[in-house]
Amino acid sequence: MRIKALAACGNGMGSSQMIKMKINKVFKRLGIEAEIGHMSVGEAKGVANNYDMIFVSETFTSQFHPGKDTKIIGLKNLLSEKEIEEKIRTALDMPKES
Repeated sequence: MRIKALAACGNGMGSSQMIKMKINKVFKRLGIEAEIGHMSVGEAKGVANNYDMIFVSETFTSQFHPGKDTKIIGLKNLLSEKEIEEKIRTALDMPKES
């Protein structure tokens, strides 16, 4: 399985890069090959359909209206690997970690 993911933040600078690094770490731990990009929420809205998953602060999720194959993953804590992993597992119908 190869996932194309995107980390998006308010203006696409520092925080999206930090989220990208956390997401990458979690995908590696789960053994999932992923290509991860980062950009601003404004840019991401225009290219959402090109990605399998978009990670964004919960406050921005309502701004996205992608096709049915793109999952918008809202995060409460953008830097929580635990939350990121839980949301990835849910999105991919993977069993919860025991």
